[in-house]
Amino acid sequence: MKKNILNIAVAATLGLAAFAVSAEDMYRGAWYAVPGVSYMDTDSDLEADNGGGAFIKLGKELSEHWDIQGGLGYNRASEDTGIAGVGGRYKQTTLGVDALYMFSRDKFRPFLLAGLGVARNDVDYSHATADVDAKKTSWLANVGLGAQYLFNDTFGLQADVRHQWSRAKTTTDSGAFDRDTNTIGNTLLSLGGIIRFGAPALMPVAAVEPEPAPVAPSPVVAAAEPAPAPVCVPEYETITIEASKLFAFDEAKLKDTSVLDNEVVPKMKENKIFASVKVVGHTDKLGSEAYNQKLSEKRANQVRDYLIAQGIEADRLVAVGKGELVPVVDCDGVKGRKALIECLAPNRRVEIEATRSMEKGCK
Repeated sequence: MKKNILNIAVAATLGLAAFAVSAEDMYRGAWYAVPGVSYMDTDSDLEADNGGGAFIKLGKELSEHWDIQGGLGYNRASEDTGIAGVGGRYKQTTLGVDALYMFSRDKFRPFLLAGLGVARNDVDYSHATADVDAKKTSWLANVGLGAQYLFNDTFGLQADVRHQWSRAKTTTDSGAFDRDTNTIGNTLLSLGGIIRFGAPALMPVAAVEPEPAPVAPSPVVAAAEPAPAPVCVPEYETITIEASKLFAFDEAKLKDTSVLDNEVVPKMKENKIFASVKVVGHTDKLGSEAYNQKLSEKRANQVRDYLIAQGIEADRLVAVGKGELVPVVDCDGVKGRKALIECLAPNRRVEIEATRSMEKGCK
């Protein structure tokens, strides 16, 4: 039974992992809770039937590939000694921390896990002539595999199968069940709900105002009249910055501000002619359109807030997110995740569009 559970779980997870989409998608650095139920295939040395229980875990998305989960679990099973007149239960309480390696950050997220903790094994069997009531607290170690599926930004499911090692003991005064079982191994199949509550709140994005249209030249007057003064036309300037120079992959927190410090902030401080400045965030096409839109908005707001912190007037700045809607390259036909990410790099960018109030030909 135990081998069947592990074989099925391994085959299913590896098969699904082959189709997992690696995307700049729903990684947010979120905290989440996972309450759920479990089925336990009990070690034969405990002479107990298979049983079940429940657990509660608290998780955190640490990076693109790593999560950590810690929590409390409880399982129990009825005795299965085969001795007439014996009754009772085996009970196990666990407290541990697991590290999860995530193969994807898309909606479907297969993972491998390994963890350590403590276990309280309680073997409580009764008989007309002897009772077994042995409790042992020991180390706990487990490995396993599983998958998450997110229905939306706040709710999903998690299933995993793991093998747990700990130590247990059964003793009686009469010697009827005397046994030091030493290390035992239970296999658990778990299913829980994911409640994500730590995703960063989106910062408000200012409404996009239409860009002023260039002023058309005035019609030429009659030759007899003096030549008109030079026509003043608004001047525009755009600075394009690759997202990789400002942000880590799939993150909205500024990691390097040197481009802003050396190119953007000095220009804006020295040239008050930049009356209106629009910070526009763009992403590539990897991941869902909704997530990419939110990511571009957060990145644009991060740049806007940094410029304000450097002394640029807030009323001159507008933050806009355009997601994946304005690509520079499409990279159709590129194979492989790494190659595709590199090819699409020009699409992940922040554009700073400045409108000059000074006009060409005007003194």
